[in-house]
Amino acid sequence: MRRVLLVKTSSLGDVVHNLPVVDDLHHAFPGIVVDWVVEQAFAEVPALHPGVHEVIPCALRRWRARPWAAETRAGWRTMRSRLSAQPYDLVVDTQGLLKSAVLARLADGPRAGFDRASAREPLATRLYQHLHAVPRTLHALERNRQLVAQAAGYPLDTPPSYGLRLQAPGPGGAAAGADWDGRSPFAVLLHATARAEKLWPEAAWIALGRELHDRLGLRAVLPWGSDGEHERARRLADAIPGARVPPRTGLGELAHGLAQARVVIGVDTGLLHLASAVGVRCIGIYVATDPARNGLYPASVGLNLGGVSIVPGPGEVLAAVSQVTAWQAA
Repeated sequence: MRRVLLVKTSSLGDVVHNLPVVDDLHHAFPGIVVDWVVEQAFAEVPALHPGVHEVIPCALRRWRARPWAAETRAGWRTMRSRLSAQPYDLVVDTQGLLKSAVLARLADGPRAGFDRASAREPLATRLYQHLHAVPRTLHALERNRQLVAQAAGYPLDTPPSYGLRLQAPGPGGAAAGADWDGRSPFAVLLHATARAEKLWPEAAWIALGRELHDRLGLRAVLPWGSDGEHERARRLADAIPGARVPPRTGLGELAHGLAQARVVIGVDTGLLHLASAVGVRCIGIYVATDPARNGLYPASVGLNLGGVSIVPGPGEVLAAVSQVTAWQAA
């Protein structure tokens, strides 16, 4: 096995959970070349992995919104050209969706993916040449690893490793690093998520932020990614002593900022998984989803609290903070 193409386009958490596959491939086939097709908005994440040779960005979300636009047609032509420019020994779609299967089909190489019982969209399996069964009850990270291991024919005999390498900021620092490092230890509060039902109450964030400041000496940093999230971050910061709302940054700079935190606490959002991938102790707050399938993984990276219709309180989260920060000191 000399060259493999991975297709995992979105979303952020799914992209992060695909990172251990890169380490697995390099462990099984030293010297292998691994390329990766990913949605443009998340391309900075696989680019942080030294084992990814080429990141091939796509714009499926924009193309689907304007399927007949000249820009869309040109984008598909460019994508076809890039994916067929060299042959692959294996093309693996770990997304399991029709859109990702279409991208895989553009590449020059044998295509592998989940079988009908395993794929998120069974119709996608019609575009694969090799189908593999992977239980849907497994954590998303392990589903990715098992699929690629079966497709490439190697045993999974090592624990998962995200494999990210963050370079030190250059002169002047990356924007996130320059704004977040500091005069005192801090905790990052990831209060935002794409689905409203996954949010934790603002009153709970405020109570937690005050306790972090008063009892543990941790100031709160509140990242944001949209106007609505910025407004919520400002409301929370106004009520939490010493809290900061940093400027909006790209994912690469966010990764540097997260890496400086004493602890990262967040709802079910991709940034929480990015924080765990850069080696920060994390606490996941789950109120509408099952952490057994999409929570922090493996257990050594942090703690998952709550679950479907199970809302942890600020006291429970604060106790978890003490626990994971003790892990760091040990």
